[in-house]
Amino acid sequence: VQLEEFGGGLVQPGGSLRLSCLVSGLVLDNYAIAWFRQAPGKEREGIACISSTDTTYYEDSVKGRFTISRKNAKNTAWLQMNSLKPEETAVYYCKGVGPRFAYWGKGTQVTVSS
Repeated sequence: VQLEEFGGGLVQPGGSLRLSCLVSGLVLDNYAIAWFRQAPGKEREGIACISSTDTTYYEDSVKGRFTISRKNAKNTAWLQMNSLKPEETAVYYCKGVGPRFAYWGKGTQVTVSS
């Protein structure tokens, strides 16, 4: 099983990025996908989740700016991030949560800076 994040990089404050999480080795239909982030010196925090039935959840600080989505046929989930702030500089991770097991990706760096 492998989860791999793509799409990180450097973006100016107020800008947008779209992160992708490509999943292999499992049937994505049975898994929820969550996005986490970890800023330097801080704990990893969950920011968005989409269930196997496409119910979504967002942490308060990203509501209205971030959108999580998925397409099982492409084994991919996405996190669209708009109006990014410097304090959202972090490594962003995706996590697949299934009936018995959970799997993490290795993360992608997002830097919000002018």
